[in-house]
Amino acid sequence: MIRVTRNLLHYALLCALGLGAPAAFAANNDAAPPTDTINAVLTAPPMVPPPTNRSTPAKVTVDLEVIEKEMRLADGVSYNFWTFGGTVPGSFIRVRKGDTVEFTLKNAHDSHMPHNIDLHAVSGQGGGAEATFTLPGHKTRFTFTALNPGLYVYHCAMPPVGMHVANGMYGLILVEPPEGLPKVDKEFYVMQGDFYTEGKHGEPGLQAFDLEKAIDEHPTYVVFNGSEGSLTGDNALTAKAGETIRMYVGNGGPNLVSSFHVIGEIFDKVYTEGGSKYQENVQTTLVPAGGSAIVEFKADVPGNFVIVDHSLFRTFHKGTLGILKVDGAKNPAIYSGQQANEEYPAPAAHTGGH
Repeated sequence: MIRVTRNLLHYALLCALGLGAPAAFAANNDAAPPTDTINAVLTAPPMVPPPTNRSTPAKVTVDLEVIEKEMRLADGVSYNFWTFGGTVPGSFIRVRKGDTVEFTLKNAHDSHMPHNIDLHAVSGQGGGAEATFTLPGHKTRFTFTALNPGLYVYHCAMPPVGMHVANGMYGLILVEPPEGLPKVDKEFYVMQGDFYTEGKHGEPGLQAFDLEKAIDEHPTYVVFNGSEGSLTGDNALTAKAGETIRMYVGNGGPNLVSSFHVIGEIFDKVYTEGGSKYQENVQTTLVPAGGSAIVEFKADVPGNFVIVDHSLFRTFHKGTLGILKVDGAKNPAIYSGQQANEEYPAPAAHTGGH
């Protein structure tokens, strides 16, 4: 059971009630209202919804439920995650610039805490947090216009905010530019997060949240997509040699910065911090807590390409390790593989003077 002091919970509820007042929605009188209404396709990681493929804005309805549930954190280790849509990270949301987004947040009846949502794609107070104070068994709704294209983090903003985020309450929303993004063969959703448990790394059983570790920024686990091994074995990402790959990379934090790297690949393009401009030929990109990046590359040759946070002790001792498995014909002109393994002559013994 998560240990939170009575005073902390009381403070959270008071703050939440302060955020809960309804706010007026100001219509944009300069733009014609969209004529089409579309239900957003929401996907669990590592999957991504299809491109919008629309030349005009639409009204998009998003229906997202907060679910508190026990799930696997590592082999033999479970944790009581707080989730958007039942997964960590939460459901991927994809809209287009200019869309009018009608957002409904539900909080499951068996939840123990009030929750809300702050979408970094929203221009408005709290990113929607003040409009979505949602008690268990309730639902709230607000509407926003997607003004700025980019890849944005969303997260719970209920006090204590850090604890809600540390329990898994984060995800990504993509606002496509009007012309859409260039076509690629595969798209994946990868998001890093740091977790703080009372038990040591690998200690079996249901682990409780450790507030002191979180304040001191000493995570027990640092993982992709909510658990160790979420992108390995049968869960490895897959592609074929010659395919172009786009990864929507996020960092929920709540504390650590990610040094995102795919061993054996070079990112042809990196849209730094999820924005509109890109850098080319990048080896490792920094993804801040509460931030994102879009990385694109071509899988030139087959192999198992290891996805890491290049803060390497996190990768090999706390869990930020995934696999991109690329199948296809070898291409020795690009990569030969091992061509020799033999001893070489030892240097002659030194017999002279000074």
